[in-house]
Formats: sequence, structure tokens, C-alpha cells
Amino acid sequence: MGTALGDVLGLAAGVAISPLPIIAIIIILGTPSGRLNGLLFTLGWVVGLFALGAVMLAIGGPAADSTPSKPAAWVGGLKLGLGVLLVLLGARQWHRRPPAGEEAELPKWMAAIDRFSPAKVLGLGVMLSAANLKNAPLTIAAGASISATAIPDAQKVATLALFVIIASLGLLVPLGVFLITGERAKAMLGNWRGWAARHNIAIMAVLFAVLGLKLLGDGIGILVS
Repeated sequence: MGTALGDVLGLAAGVAISPLPIIAIIIILGTPSGRLNGLLFTLGWVVGLFALGAVMLAIGGPAADSTPSKPAAWVGGLKLGLGVLLVLLGARQWHRRPPAGEEAELPKWMAAIDRFSPAKVLGLGVMLSAANLKNAPLTIAAGASISATAIPDAQKVATLALFVIIASLGLLVPLGVFLITGERAKAMLGNWRGWAARHNIAIMAVLFAVLGLKLLGDGIGILVS
């Protein structure tokens, strides 16, 4: 289990450093229903990550032909394809970065978050985790890595749960700060939001490139070994 967790720690960190979901939860926490909606948004995020990872465990389990010393070839092919996708997305993000000193334009739906119903907030959390161009490939890669390891199913589920917890720290930290300190947290969270908004595209571009190259290397290593 330790080896499986080690394989996905970097991927979990990459999911956790997601500027848009962090900005979204900070906006949500600043609304009149911030406490409830913040919890629902985080719940949706966790459910989305776990569900996507669980699908990969279910698909990979029957198809896995891994050995304790070598992951299955399909895992290498999947990681190679996801790595190429992330590198291309990273190049696209870098090309779209705003001029120095300017703030990147945020999605229009963020301006309407304060009017979202609880159900819509929950759904937004699911979408930003399971249907995000960065988070979905990383979660799929993590699920594939876990499913291909020669450990019992219970340990695979536990490893996936740990992946989800680490991958959710970007939301759990501001949520925890808000729940503990209440209104006093708003100024600090506002600073975090401003920093994330200013550097959103640059952060995403670098993460896409670094994690894409990691998956490329992992995929090639599995396929040629």
C-alpha cells in the first residue's frame, strides 16, 4: 500500500493546487449561506474525485495483468496518453496567459455563485473535480496506478481515499479556517483569492507541463521495461 500511495502523492498534490476551485470556495464562504454551501461544495468535490477514481479501480481490477514488480502495459499506455494531453494543455494555457501585471479573466459563472442553490453548489463541486481538464486526467491516472498494484482490494480503496483527502486540501484548508475563525477569516481568504486569481493561468500552465511530463516519463518507463 505504501508503494501505491507513493505513486499517487504527486498527482494528489497536483489536484490540490487548483486555483479555480480555491477561488470558488472562497467566494462561496463569503456568501450569506457560506457555511452550508462551503460544506456542500467540498462534499461535491470529494464525491467527484472518489467516484472517478472508483470507476478506474472497477475498470482496472478485472483488466489488470500487473505483477508486484511491473505495472500492466495498459497503465503505461494510459499514462502516456494523459501525459501528452496535459503537456498540450499546458502549452495552450501558457500561450493564453495575460500580460505581466494583469489579472486573468475568471469564468462568468463565478459572478453568479452567490445565487446558486445548495444543489447547484454541490453539483459545481462535482464538476470542478471530476470534469476538470486538469483534475480528471490526474485522478484517472491515480486510479489506474492504484488498480494496477498487486495489493488487496481493501487497501486499494484505502489508498484511493487517502489520495482524495490529499487532493482536497486546497479546499479543506480555507473551509477549515472559515469554520474555526468565522468572519475573521474573510480578509485572509480574500488575499488568497486575489493571489490565486492573479496567477491562475500561470499556475495551471506550469502544473499541466510538470505533471504531464511526469506521466509521460512514467508511461514510457512502464512500456519499455
